[in-house]
Amino acid sequence: MLKAMIGTVSLAAMLLATTAVVQAHTVIKIVHEETNPTEVALWKRIAADYEKLHPDVTVTYQYLENEAYKAKLPTMLQSSDRPDIIWSWGGGVMRAQIDAGYLRPLGAAAQAVVPNMIPADAAAYKVDGKYYGLPILHSEVCFFYNKELFAKAGVDANQIKTWSEFLAAVKKIKAAGITPITVGAGEKWPMHFYWAYLAMREGGARVIDEARAGKDGGFVAPAFVEAGQRLQELAALHPFQPGYVGTLALQAAGQFGDGRAAMQLMGNWLLNTQAGNAANGKGLPDSNIGIFGFPVVAGAPGKATDELGGVNGWLVTKTAPAAADDFLAFFFQPKYQQQAAVEGDYIPALAGTSAFIKDPIIRQIAISLEHATALQIFFDQALGPSVGRVVNDVSVAVAAGQMGAKAGAEAVQQAWEDEQ
Repeated sequence: MLKAMIGTVSLAAMLLATTAVVQAHTVIKIVHEETNPTEVALWKRIAADYEKLHPDVTVTYQYLENEAYKAKLPTMLQSSDRPDIIWSWGGGVMRAQIDAGYLRPLGAAAQAVVPNMIPADAAAYKVDGKYYGLPILHSEVCFFYNKELFAKAGVDANQIKTWSEFLAAVKKIKAAGITPITVGAGEKWPMHFYWAYLAMREGGARVIDEARAGKDGGFVAPAFVEAGQRLQELAALHPFQPGYVGTLALQAAGQFGDGRAAMQLMGNWLLNTQAGNAANGKGLPDSNIGIFGFPVVAGAPGKATDELGGVNGWLVTKTAPAAADDFLAFFFQPKYQQQAAVEGDYIPALAGTSAFIKDPIIRQIAISLEHATALQIFFDQALGPSVGRVVNDVSVAVAAGQMGAKAGAEAVQQAWEDEQ
């Protein structure tokens, strides 16, 4: 009997030990919407390196296409099986996630990385004195153009400084039998770049802050109405590719990469997406791509150095284990971020890494960001999910002639009031 009891106890002890080992294994679930293959490959290598040093941890990545990510993330965050680390644009969407209780401040390991970040980028993830995430990269929206098509049309990109000069260039390109601009308006957010930049040029870098504060009627202020009017002025020239209202962002990138349009207004990630989505899988060589900033509106307060862009990073959800913070600290080691800079994957938010950027176009954008007088986060992210959705809808509707400029501004204002 005693031997039997001892055997039973020993078996129970073994089961408990086995259970403890199983329970000790941690899985860090990360969800993102990044499509750049070299960037994703780097992330996976970082995870593999971390797992070698931490055999009790597995790091998994789940990719969701941009619009699917935005649509599915709220449900995922409500789930008991929510991801531990999520991709973020910061701004109002992040604040809404914090207010809903889905996120937690960084733990000690990740918090220790904050001083190594570019201060303005890190600040994008700070709310009420606490950091909820770490920035990976920053970006700038500008015009990318096909040098050969510009030369064929007799257009000098260096001479495009004002909105009037831009419209003149569009007319000249169209007269040469070339589609001036490709845009993925089927996903709406690419068109909002035009409305947002025009509002910034009409009203200055603080135009969103002033609208939030209710100045001059909020989002019905002249700057926003005039932005819609300028966008309609452009649309009246029929500058976009046929079917642009139904074209997806990556399809539009591929069209630019195929040389089917002279320009695209997009973030610096276009260099990768135009290649990956072109018919030949290579797209335009860097030697045939140039960039220029969004033009100013003569007499308006917006500066050419007031930039629209983004600060993307990782946020930690409320149920994430401490290992998630430890992994983030590992992720942001200089050797990995310097590699990202060398390969031209993105412009890292880790201070001191821009010096490693080799791609001439990316380096030009990085320098532009360093000298920017303001960097306004994408309007659809800065204003939160509900208002941002209306901004995107309005931008396409105004450009397509389905809504007037003032009606569009009023719709955004109404959405803002509904959120207050």
